[in-house]
Amino acid sequence: MQRSFLLYFLITLTGCIFIGRLFQLQIIRGDNYDPIHNAAVKIEYAYPERGYIYDRNGKLLVANQLSYDVMVQPNKVKPLDTLEFCRLLKIDKQNFLKRFKKAEKYATYLPSVFLKQLAKEDFAYLQEKLHKYAGFYIQKRIIRDYPIKAAANVLGYIGEVNEEKAKKSNYYQQGELEGKDGVERQYENILRGRKGKKYFRRNNLNKVTGSFENGKYDTLAQNGQDLTLTLDIDLQIYAQKLMTGKRGGIVAIEPSSGEILALVTAPSYDPNMLVGRKRSKNSVILFKDSITKPSYDRGLLAAYPPGSPFKMMNALIGLQENVINQKTTFRCYGGFRYGYRKDEFMKCHCDIYARPIKLKTAIAKSCNSYFSNTYKRILEKDNKPTEGQNNWSKHVKSFGLGNYLGYDLPAGVPGLIPDGKYYDDRLNYSWNGSSIISNAIGQGEILTTPIQLANFTAAIANRGYFYTPHIVKKIDNEKIDNENFTTKKNTTIDKEYFKPVVEAMFEVFKTGTGKYSQVKGIKICGKTGTAENFILVDGEKEQLEDHSILVAFAPKDNPKIALAVFVENGGYGSTIAAPITSLIIEKYLNGQISSRNRYREQNMLAISLQEVYDKQIPKQEEIASGTK
Repeated sequence: MQRSFLLYFLITLTGCIFIGRLFQLQIIRGDNYDPIHNAAVKIEYAYPERGYIYDRNGKLLVANQLSYDVMVQPNKVKPLDTLEFCRLLKIDKQNFLKRFKKAEKYATYLPSVFLKQLAKEDFAYLQEKLHKYAGFYIQKRIIRDYPIKAAANVLGYIGEVNEEKAKKSNYYQQGELEGKDGVERQYENILRGRKGKKYFRRNNLNKVTGSFENGKYDTLAQNGQDLTLTLDIDLQIYAQKLMTGKRGGIVAIEPSSGEILALVTAPSYDPNMLVGRKRSKNSVILFKDSITKPSYDRGLLAAYPPGSPFKMMNALIGLQENVINQKTTFRCYGGFRYGYRKDEFMKCHCDIYARPIKLKTAIAKSCNSYFSNTYKRILEKDNKPTEGQNNWSKHVKSFGLGNYLGYDLPAGVPGLIPDGKYYDDRLNYSWNGSSIISNAIGQGEILTTPIQLANFTAAIANRGYFYTPHIVKKIDNEKIDNENFTTKKNTTIDKEYFKPVVEAMFEVFKTGTGKYSQVKGIKICGKTGTAENFILVDGEKEQLEDHSILVAFAPKDNPKIALAVFVENGGYGSTIAAPITSLIIEKYLNGQISSRNRYREQNMLAISLQEVYDKQIPKQEEIASGTK
């Protein structure tokens, strides 16, 4: 009796489970049912065209080309002549087995890429033979084509979705392509479009018997949207040429909009190197080069001491805090003494000895003594250095320094703008302005990226505000609607204090450190800089060749371009960074270089610092390998 009851109970329970499951599938899930993981359903994908990318003047930067992948669905593969198949694909048997095991591991009932991006001639020949090999077929895909061999760091590249992401994703399948860097990555959802899907029913022999649910779940492919960048590709190419044989970064911004006109890293590479089957080999070359780092975007990621251009920041803060004014004078005796020991002396090269120096001359001649005194007054205004440093830090950060800025590119570092707590935690004694006096001239602990300094310069050009730098101007010919890029960001410095600083920056190119890089007919405002450069070897600081820096904007009134130029180990700012800056400004504003500046152009194109870099390679290799 008990056994009979147990049998009826189990039969009833099993029936209820089946009825419940059918109710869930047909009634509750209904239209939301996605048959993608149903082994009785075959899915065919229609891949959309990826969106095209143009520069601000409509020049095509990124287009598409057809690629052919050999796909495999392991549970449909039948015994085959492996050697013949390998000859068709130009691979060996070991390679075949490795690829097949990888496909089985991913999913036996789902297709995945077996061999990607066949050459056109191989595709035509293979297509005739492939019908003999069940479970294998050819899938057309869209890969990128770069008509202009520039701006690889901005554009990025596309690569395969990794296995882990493919398993978790509701959109990507293994072997599909996605944006991996730059604009391609940042705007992936806009550029990729949407795949089309067709569902087919299969019987127990895995044969297609017709459309699944009369095409109820089928969708059409939607092409990706086109992007128009803020980049001026002609300016980008020109700036890249000027950086030939050099390392560093150049960032140019339109002050009135925050649009990035050029974003250069040197050295760089041809974006076509990461397209097609040659990508694997080239990616090893590019991404594992720890010395020249061609895939490292120095414009966004390299944090350098800003050097003398930072003196303008201390001038603005000094004016705002009323510790100096335009007529305030300091005397320079070959430098600034901040202690009693012989080595506690900051040298200066302004060549104005023991005479009163005012603000305009101090900026034009880059006097270290003037700005050391100014910085001390800022910090010690109320005899509370910690609070003074906090106040100083607040002003500096209002210019976008010390943070990621919020631009629309996936790479970036915040740099470093220290506050009072930073020094309270690190200095085991009572400190004051003299203790950290290097901050007065943009050395010390301060670190900034080229894009941050370019943005800082744009804020001065605008006399007190900036727009968040950004790289995309339009999506499908519609202007971007993003408040982050269209809202003014005001600094903490009142507008009235920018006028004397702008006049002093103009004087830099008239009579100061940038006078030999003037451009006739263009009023350039700027500031040269030379940043000391150290490397740690065995825990000891070793000084290398200084970095050459210049920030500038032009014209003086109604400025159209603001930029920062960093040349690693380039020496004085006036020797390399200044002429490069003036050439870029002339090229952008006038469209060409005048005959009188041709020699300057030829000189900058010819200068190579490779010999300087080669001397540093042994030390860099020691550090990279961990032996030092």
